[in-house]
Amino acid sequence: MKVGIIRCMMTEDMCTGTTDFSIAKEGKGAFSEIGPVDIVGFVTCGGCPGKRAIPRAKMMVDRGAEAIVFASCIMRGNPIGFPCPHYADMRDYIIKAVGPEIPIIEWTH
Repeated sequence: MKVGIIRCMMTEDMCTGTTDFSIAKEGKGAFSEIGPVDIVGFVTCGGCPGKRAIPRAKMMVDRGAEAIVFASCIMRGNPIGFPCPHYADMRDYIIKAVGPEIPIIEWTH
Protein backbone atom coordinates (compact mmCIF):
# COMPACT_ATOMS: atom_id res chain seq x y z
CA MET A 1 0.00 0.00 0.00
CA LYS A 2 1.15 3.54 -0.74
CA VAL A 3 0.50 6.24 1.86
CA GLY A 4 0.86 9.97 2.26
CA ILE A 5 1.77 11.25 5.71
CA ILE A 6 0.73 14.63 7.12
CA ARG A 7 2.78 15.95 10.03
CA CYS A 8 2.49 18.95 12.33
CA MET A 9 4.31 22.03 11.09
CA MET A 10 4.83 23.24 14.65
CA THR A 11 6.92 20.18 15.55
CA GLU A 12 8.87 19.66 12.32
CA ASP A 13 11.96 21.33 13.76
CA MET A 14 11.92 18.84 16.69
CA CYS A 15 11.35 15.68 14.67
CA THR A 16 13.02 14.38 11.53
CA GLY A 17 10.28 11.81 10.86
CA THR A 18 12.80 8.97 11.17
CA THR A 19 10.48 6.86 13.33
CA ASP A 20 7.57 7.42 10.93
CA PHE A 21 9.67 6.18 8.01
CA SER A 22 11.12 3.16 9.82
CA ILE A 23 7.83 1.87 11.25
CA ALA A 24 6.13 2.36 7.88
CA LYS A 25 8.87 0.35 6.17
CA GLU A 26 8.70 -2.37 8.83
CA GLY A 27 4.90 -2.47 9.01
CA LYS A 28 4.82 -1.73 12.73
CA GLY A 29 2.82 0.68 14.89
CA ALA A 30 -0.28 1.87 13.08
CA PHE A 31 0.77 -0.17 10.04
CA SER A 32 0.83 -3.51 11.88
CA GLU A 33 -2.53 -4.58 10.41
CA ILE A 34 -1.65 -3.71 6.81
CA GLY A 35 2.06 -4.49 6.78
CA PRO A 36 4.91 -2.49 5.27
CA VAL A 37 3.89 0.55 3.25
CA ASP A 38 5.56 2.88 0.78
CA ILE A 39 5.50 6.58 1.63
CA VAL A 40 4.67 8.64 -1.47
CA GLY A 41 4.50 11.97 0.35
CA PHE A 42 5.52 13.45 3.69
CA VAL A 43 4.14 16.95 4.17
CA THR A 44 3.17 19.31 6.95
CA CYS A 45 -0.34 20.49 7.69
CA GLY A 46 0.80 23.97 6.65
CA GLY A 47 0.42 25.39 10.15
CA CYS A 48 -2.59 26.08 12.30
CA PRO A 49 -5.44 25.58 11.73
CA GLY A 50 -4.35 23.02 9.12
CA LYS A 51 -6.20 24.28 6.05
CA ARG A 52 -3.28 23.46 3.76
CA ALA A 53 -3.52 19.79 4.79
CA ILE A 54 -6.64 19.39 2.67
CA PRO A 55 -5.15 20.22 -0.76
CA ARG A 56 -1.92 18.47 0.23
CA ALA A 57 -3.82 15.26 1.04
CA LYS A 58 -5.64 15.51 -2.28
CA MET A 59 -2.32 16.03 -4.08
CA MET A 60 -0.84 12.93 -2.45
CA VAL A 61 -3.86 10.85 -3.47
CA ASP A 62 -3.55 12.21 -7.02
CA ARG A 63 0.09 11.08 -6.93
CA GLY A 64 -0.70 7.54 -5.83
CA ALA A 65 -1.41 7.52 -2.08
CA GLU A 66 -3.96 4.84 -1.25
CA ALA A 67 -4.35 6.07 2.34
CA ILE A 68 -3.70 9.28 4.25
CA VAL A 69 -1.86 9.00 7.53
CA PHE A 70 -1.64 11.57 10.29
CA ALA A 71 1.73 11.44 12.00
CA SER A 72 1.60 10.92 15.74
CA CYS A 73 2.57 14.54 16.36
CA ILE A 74 -0.92 15.54 15.25
CA MET A 75 -3.14 12.94 16.92
CA ARG A 76 -1.00 12.04 19.92
CA GLY A 77 1.02 15.22 20.40
CA ASN A 78 4.44 13.57 20.05
CA PRO A 79 7.06 14.80 20.93
CA ILE A 80 5.72 17.81 22.86
CA GLY A 81 2.69 16.20 24.48
CA PHE A 82 0.20 18.59 22.87
CA PRO A 83 -2.20 17.00 20.35
CA CYS A 84 -3.48 19.20 17.54
CA PRO A 85 -6.66 21.03 18.59
CA HIS A 86 -7.67 21.18 14.90
CA TYR A 87 -7.24 17.48 14.20
CA ALA A 88 -10.93 16.48 13.98
CA ASP A 89 -11.78 19.29 11.56
CA MET A 90 -8.70 18.62 9.46
CA ARG A 91 -9.55 14.89 9.27
CA ASP A 92 -13.20 15.53 8.38
CA TYR A 93 -12.34 18.01 5.61
CA ILE A 94 -9.72 15.66 4.19
CA ILE A 95 -12.28 12.84 4.06
CA LYS A 96 -14.61 15.17 2.10
CA ALA A 97 -11.78 16.14 -0.26
CA VAL A 98 -10.37 12.70 -1.03
CA GLY A 99 -13.52 10.64 -0.62
CA PRO A 100 -14.54 8.03 1.91
CA GLU A 101 -12.89 5.24 -0.08
CA ILE A 102 -9.42 6.54 0.90
CA PRO A 103 -8.64 5.21 4.39
CA ILE A 104 -7.45 7.59 7.09
CA ILE A 105 -4.89 6.26 9.55
CA GLU A 106 -4.90 8.46 12.63
CA TRP A 107 -1.38 7.92 13.98
CA THR A 108 1.96 6.37 13.11
CA HIS A 109 3.82 5.32 16.26
